Amino acid sequence: VYRTEDLDPQRCKTEFADAALEDLKWLGIDWDEGPDCGGEYAPYIQSQRIERYRELLETLKTLGLVYPCRCSRKDVIEAVTAPHETGEEPLYPGTCRPALGQGAVFEADTATRVNWRFRVPSEEAIVFEDVRLGQQSFTAGRDFGDFVFWRHDDVPSYQLAVVADDHDMDITEVVRGEDLLKCTARQLLIYRALGWEAPAFHHCPLVTDEDGERLAKRHDSLSLKAMREAGLTPEMIRAKFIA
Repeated sequence: VYRTEDLDPQRCKTEFADAALEDLKWLGIDWDEGPDCGGEYAPYIQSQRIERYRELLETLKTLGLVYPCRCSRKDVIEAVTAPHETGEEPLYPGTCRPALGQGAVFEADTATRVNWRFRVPSEEAIVFEDVRLGQQSFTAGRDFGDFVFWRHDDVPSYQLAVVADDHDMDITEVVRGEDLLKCTARQLLIYRALGWEAPAFHHCPLVTDEDGERLAKRHDSLSLKAMREAGLTPEMIRAKFIA
C-alpha cells in the first residue's frame, strides 16, 4: 500500500508527492494499492480522509481522553526546564490538563483556535515488541507527555492519521525508521483508546551520509533526483543504501 501523507501544506506540495511516486517507481519499488492505481481502501491521500479523522477526534472527546489546549509550542518550551531531544516538543507541563473526572479547564467553542491534546496515563509503562530491536518500553508522563492530537489550524496530527489509516486499511505490519520508536508508544495508546488491535512494528536503521549523519531533505546532493542526474542506476543506489 502506498499512501500520501500530505497533512502539512507547507511541506507536502503536489509536486513533491508526484516526485516521490516517480522516484520509487524508478528504483523498482511498486505497490498494489495507492493514489495512482486505486484500491479497496481508497482514498490513499490523507487530505481526502479528514472527515474520518474528525470522527475519531469526536469519539475521544466523548471518552474524555482529549482536551483543549491554548498553549503554543513556545509556551510549552518556556514553561519547562528539563532537557529534551532535538526536534522533540518538551514534556507538556499540564497547563490546560483538567483533573481526572473533571471537565476542560476552559470551554472551546467553534471560534476558538486550540490544540486538542491526548491525555496520557501518568507513569504507565508502554511496552511493545519490535521485530528487529526486541522489547521496547517508554514511560508515559516521563518519556513523553500529553501530545497534540489535533492542531489549532484544524489539521489532525500525524499520530492520529497514521493510526486511523493503518487500522482502516487492515495493515498488519509497519516498517519505519527507528527515530519513530517513541511515536509508536504514543500510537499504541490511541489504538487502546479506540479498542483496536495494533499491528506488528519493525523499526529499521536510518539512512546516513558519509559522516554517519542522518540523511535529511537538506542534503540536496544526496537526493534521488540528484543521484539520477549524476548517472547512478537504481541497482547502484540500492547497493549503497539498502543493505
